[in-house]
Amino acid sequence: MSNPTDLKYTASHEWVKQEADGTITVGITDHAQELLGDMVFVEAPTAGRKLKAKEECAVVESVKAAADVYAPVSGEVTAANGELDSSPENINSDPYGAWIFKMKPDNAADVAALLDAAKYQAAVDSEAH
Repeated sequence: MSNPTDLKYTASHEWVKQEADGTITVGITDHAQELLGDMVFVEAPTAGRKLKAKEECAVVESVKAAADVYAPVSGEVTAANGELDSSPENINSDPYGAWIFKMKPDNAADVAALLDAAKYQAAVDSEAH
């Protein structure tokens, strides 16, 4: 699966979708879910929580491992994806559709500074070697 070019990415394998209302939607990349394997549990941050960029804010657990999810930018959580409570495997079947949380960034320019799809892919490729 290729990385959608309309999204931004972090080196820690989160994807970020800029929404029309200025909020962002955050999930983990296809690469991350492939490394982790079958998801069995997702713990998302609660609405109202203030996050700093690169702060651990969620946990995804698979049959193989647990991994932290990091805030891509500083801001406030506005929603968590409750569907993942009962269907964490949605991340495996649709990594770019199964979002984990939404947040309102403190500074929109921080979102623009994240990796584009090509830079993210280059970072993934360099990890593999």
